[in-house]
Amino acid sequence: MLDKGVSTTVEDPQLFGHPKGLFYLFFAEMWERFSFYGMRALLTLYMVEEIFKSLSNRDYATAAVYASYGSLVYASTVIGGQISDKILGMRSSIFLGGILMSIGHFVLAVENDIAFFLALAFIIVGNGFFKPNISTFVGALYKDGDVRKDSGFTIFYMGINIGGWIAPLLCGWLAVKYGYHYGFGLAGIGMMTGLIFFWSGIKKNVFGDKGMPPSKEIYEKRIAGIPQKTFIPIVATLCVPLIAFVLASYKSITTDDTFLIGEKNLVGLVFLAIGIGIGIYLIKILASVELEQRKKLFMAILITFFMTLFWGFHELSGSVITLFASRNIALEGIMTASQTNSLNSMFIIILAIPISLLWAYLSKKNINPRTPYKFGFGLILAGISFYILAMSKGSADENGMVPFAYLLVMYLIISIGELFMSPVGLSKITDLSPKRIIAFMMGIWFLSSAYAFQIVGFISKQLAVESTDANVGGLDTLAIYTDGFELIAMYALGAGVIVIVLSPLMKKLMGNVH
Repeated sequence: MLDKGVSTTVEDPQLFGHPKGLFYLFFAEMWERFSFYGMRALLTLYMVEEIFKSLSNRDYATAAVYASYGSLVYASTVIGGQISDKILGMRSSIFLGGILMSIGHFVLAVENDIAFFLALAFIIVGNGFFKPNISTFVGALYKDGDVRKDSGFTIFYMGINIGGWIAPLLCGWLAVKYGYHYGFGLAGIGMMTGLIFFWSGIKKNVFGDKGMPPSKEIYEKRIAGIPQKTFIPIVATLCVPLIAFVLASYKSITTDDTFLIGEKNLVGLVFLAIGIGIGIYLIKILASVELEQRKKLFMAILITFFMTLFWGFHELSGSVITLFASRNIALEGIMTASQTNSLNSMFIIILAIPISLLWAYLSKKNINPRTPYKFGFGLILAGISFYILAMSKGSADENGMVPFAYLLVMYLIISIGELFMSPVGLSKITDLSPKRIIAFMMGIWFLSSAYAFQIVGFISKQLAVESTDANVGGLDTLAIYTDGFELIAMYALGAGVIVIVLSPLMKKLMGNVH
């Protein structure tokens, strides 16, 4: 951990018109996302084919673990962000998170069921410290009102998608060629590479005085005789086996394949309780603010709800859609099922700039759609993308295999939908929320991704294939998946239409916020 006091302010070095530190953060995040998405591309297939292969309900068990892992990964960022703000600072938090995630990725390379769940737990805890802080660090490089900040974030997020594009291709290739654990090992190397870039930036002082602990006194404050800078990493590490136990509780432990805690899994119950608590608190806040603030806050809640719904459909890419690609997409000579996870990031890289230029052009013409319309269109595009997959059954061969083009078009359309919604949502939360609860609403925004994985888990369980035979009939799996995709399409399209219909009312709720 970094044991330094708060340094004096220095002029940050510049590169290509931006703070030089931006490019070190760019490569650190690119490699971290390489590790994260490289592992994610393999995770569902690895659980189905290795961890739960002896279970008749292996798809169900996989869905449960994948949903809990995804929910906890994103929920941990709320806790990690708070600890960074109040105690550790961004630098120490990023290092702690990166080290824990590296351990997790390398432990995944060990062929052992216990090691598997410990590895996921290490990644969950590590991501909580790493993910929220490196993004915040980018903003800290710029002064308030700096017109370069938006373009700086555009450069940074391009690094995220480059990592998300390349990782499934390389890790997926290694997994097929040499085995899953080599793919996981490469993801670990990616995480270590990201940490090395970050460390080199600190050694070269490209970050100036940014990212230090908020207070040296708090950083050094002792708890049970141990400085907080040491106490927090100890507690974080001790949380790992507890989280691993919760995740492993889905593994069948009896001959009749029942689960340790039954249909209502522990993580799902925790998130249900948190959701109820948040709902009660929001009702209390809505009742206490003035009418104009109440309208805007209600709109912020609606935006978060619809974004959660979109991510719930979108994140099926790492679970059901990967299994569909493995079992029913004719991929031979094109790519592997795990490699299809790269398609979303590839389209984001291709389309991000053209769509941002489109919004700028429409703004000049005074016809740029307001946020509710963009959200409605985004959900409609998500529905169309799943309807494309549902239509694929009409082109299936006698083995239930459908052309790769359907999957390619599906990812193209849902990626456009993502660009309609995700870039604008976060900024609107800050614009619509009362000042005194902006931090709370930002926490809810990040939690929306955690709740999205609960949706992923629910859908994935409904589309689970029950068979211990890895080569279960393709026509059977095709029917299960395409019927499910058609239902998802109906829900997404319905949600999108509702948003469009309500957009005039939502515009009034937003007031002068575009």
